[in-house]
Amino acid sequence: MALKDSGPIVCDDGRARPPWAASDPLLRAYYDTEWGMPVRDERGMFERVCLEGFQVGLSWRVVLAKRDALRGAFYGFDPDSVAGMGSTEHLLGDASLIRNRAKLNAVVKNARATVALRAEGTHLGEFVWGFKPDTTPAPLTMEDVPTSSPESKRLAAELKKRGFSFVGPVTMYALMESTGVIDTHLVGSWRRGCSGVWA
Repeated sequence: MALKDSGPIVCDDGRARPPWAASDPLLRAYYDTEWGMPVRDERGMFERVCLEGFQVGLSWRVVLAKRDALRGAFYGFDPDSVAGMGSTEHLLGDASLIRNRAKLNAVVKNARATVALRAEGTHLGEFVWGFKPDTTPAPLTMEDVPTSSPESKRLAAELKKRGFSFVGPVTMYALMESTGVIDTHLVGSWRRGCSGVWA
């Protein structure tokens, strides 16, 4: 996806972006408007946890292209509605979705774990933000961007203890990046610092 030793690329609109968001219109729009912006609510975080799980072994572009269909299949990623679903077997025949039985089942399992988390006096958004580190990376190139951290490892372990699936340390690091918990925008890219969380 990204080129080794690759820094920000100045695009045709004069804005610098990482290589993965420099040319593809879908990825560019996602980078420009969503990636790295704070997601703190329960439903929003639940959707992101599920989408990051769908990405395992795939490109993020594939997930984005199927996001609307996944939202349709899973009640807009409303945790309560999804938690009440039975089998996801019927979804395996839908070519508009990512037809991986384990990943589809994980959405229902994760919804039930999300609902259960409320009994701890918190919700999924607050829970994930509880693992925000004291500092954030300042990568100059894609090679400088970590793939996991002590915090993502702890987050993964705590979510697994609570019954979540497809929440490994690398996947949870990607979640923390995409939801603004950390800022791994390349230094020099036009979105660096856009979340307002990190100065």
